[in-house]
Amino acid sequence: MNNNKMISSPSEQLTALSDSFKDVLKLGQQYVDLLDQLAQTDAAEKMLTATTALVKLDLANAFINFPQHYQAADYYLIFMGRLLEKHGIDAVKISENARHEFIARIDSVADQESFKFTVDGGEAAFTEQGEQEPLFYLDLTNRLMQFNNQALINYFIVRALKKHTDLELRDAVKPLIAFAEELKADLDFTINLGILNTENGQHFNLVQPELDLRVIDRLFVSTAENDYMLMNLPRNNGAELVLDQGIKLDIAFDPDDYSQQWFFAVQDPSSQVSFFDTLLHYNLIRKWFLANREALAVRSDKLVLAGDDQEATSDYAEPTEVFTPDGDQQEGEHDDQQ
Repeated sequence: MNNNKMISSPSEQLTALSDSFKDVLKLGQQYVDLLDQLAQTDAAEKMLTATTALVKLDLANAFINFPQHYQAADYYLIFMGRLLEKHGIDAVKISENARHEFIARIDSVADQESFKFTVDGGEAAFTEQGEQEPLFYLDLTNRLMQFNNQALINYFIVRALKKHTDLELRDAVKPLIAFAEELKADLDFTINLGILNTENGQHFNLVQPELDLRVIDRLFVSTAENDYMLMNLPRNNGAELVLDQGIKLDIAFDPDDYSQQWFFAVQDPSSQVSFFDTLLHYNLIRKWFLANREALAVRSDKLVLAGDDQEATSDYAEPTEVFTPDGDQQEGEHDDQQ
């Protein structure tokens, strides 16, 4: 007998087909139950459980084509919409397009922009559909969520600000921040708001740990045409730009840290202004940052599990003098402008 030419009998083929139908019916019932749970529950934990199961559910079958169904990216977006709906936030509108994909539109930019999730393994990215900027990442299994600093600047500060007002873009960011806060409050997610964080003392580290001081000189030159004042930090570890309403922006490093990693930090009496806000609302800062972005680019730190993250320190001293470039630096600045 040639084992390479074994052929199943009709009876065995029928049994295999019958077993496939049974598996599909069982899988179909599981699928329907999960859809109902995600669509109808008011409990955040059950929303998360259903979404996590749906994105992992494999509906492929050798014998039977499963009826029309959504993809993993759609369930992430539906989950986001349901959690926002639970908290009464309706600024994000989610709908199905002609290709049976779910897309999101945010009220203040809805006339031109749409968003979807893209999925890679166990991580999903909330992605702007114009230039495919991944604004934030979501990991349901490990309960992690992180904003992408580079994408936030590329999309909102570089591109969207040409078509929308700063107030419209601030409104567009609000439901995204609200979603992060709901994940943390309802589901104990570890979240990293990145440059959207408004807590005083947060350090937004530069990609390049060192900074050419001529970059700060250029900010000093720019302040000559405005009412803002740039001050030296007293330990010669950077400078502080004094804005309005008590808001201050520091570009500094910790003199007690051997690495002397440069960072941005915002100080706001009401803890409502983020570094992102300073780029969005202050033309002086935005122009300076974008003109020197290679040197000033802000790093996106990797997500960490809840309880493992360390709080940034904010105990560097108050500035005591007006920032003035030294002679060599002024000459270098002049040369740059020629």
